[in-house]
Amino acid sequence: MKELLYLKDDQLKHLIEKLFISYRETFSDSKKILDKYSIGLAHHKVIHLLSIYRGISISELLKKLKITKQSLNRVLKDLIKLQVIIFKKDTHDTRVKHIFLNEKGEKIFTEIFNIQKKRIYNALLNSSSEEVLNFDNVLKKIING
Repeated sequence: MKELLYLKDDQLKHLIEKLFISYRETFSDSKKILDKYSIGLAHHKVIHLLSIYRGISISELLKKLKITKQSLNRVLKDLIKLQVIIFKKDTHDTRVKHIFLNEKGEKIFTEIFNIQKKRIYNALLNSSSEEVLNFDNVLKKIING
């Protein structure tokens, strides 16, 4: 295990490649569904976050996505046109809008999630509890820098 503490550049390159490929494969699984609704990965990211953070404000969504207002507005316009999201004004501050998936949005999310879940579930099922916990901890450390 000690050799893991001193990863060489080539080892890190291979790890980054595995992260890239696992991301690519996880999201390519859902490509047919995204194509069916004429949406892309940016739309999927928003739909995914809206499924987790129901009623999130636009400013909080921007923080989570780390994108510009202009980029988010383009995606939101597409999702409005597709009729998958609804907005509700905040009861205390009417300048704040909260975003929700409607029934159609939940359906799209569920279709995508069920396909992605198979790959992740199989990987977790074929891993020990220790591997899953360690992997989760490493992912958190990568995310938090």
